[in-house]
Amino acid sequence: MDRQEKHQLDLPKDVAAVKARARPWRAIIALVLALAAAAVSYVFGRHLKTLFEPGHLASSIVATSAAGAFFIFATISVLAFARRARDALQSVTGSAHAAVVRYVIMLAGAILTIIITLVLLKVPVGQLLVGGALATIIITIAGQQTLSNVFAGMVVLLSRPFVVGDRIMLRSGALGGQYDGTVTEIGITYLKLDTGDRVVSLPNSQVLAAAASPQPAPAAADGPGRGSSLKA
Repeated sequence: MDRQEKHQLDLPKDVAAVKARARPWRAIIALVLALAAAAVSYVFGRHLKTLFEPGHLASSIVATSAAGAFFIFATISVLAFARRARDALQSVTGSAHAAVVRYVIMLAGAILTIIITLVLLKVPVGQLLVGGALATIIITIAGQQTLSNVFAGMVVLLSRPFVVGDRIMLRSGALGGQYDGTVTEIGITYLKLDTGDRVVSLPNSQVLAAAASPQPAPAAADGPGRGSSLKA
């Protein structure tokens, strides 16, 4: 292999390394541009009670355009910071914990971005918050089971009573008896357990409420039915 061919093979790796190093700067630049756009929108719209008031058309256009620019740059910044946090934590805490941190950053950043954008656009945020609170209550009641699984999954990921690869026994009436197997995945809503015969998905809320105990690794002479689930 000559030097030119080696350079061609190394070129994709070099490009990926440059992109990885440039990624934080992209997030920082987007954040700076978002703050600048917010400042421009505030300066041109601070004396307006509502946008597009008669006699203030130019200021309204500038304030609205700057608010739109803030929303775009802030969204890019939030996504970039969330991705960067996941990449930085994945090798330390694992992919599941890194995903939780990414979701939290994205959720908090999205809420903050939307609120600031509405304020810059002179939208009565107080009234929207009251209506949003009622809608949130309705959605929470409708998706109570799903939300309980999500919060239980976050508790399991953060408290770490077991990790992927551990062999555990779960015992609970809500699970229908006893499950003995190896943890293959701890997701946001479900835990996957390899019982030996099959892989079962168990809701995190029921896993969190179950009695869990570590089990020794199965011996090589164990029969195929040793790891199967027992139904009560």
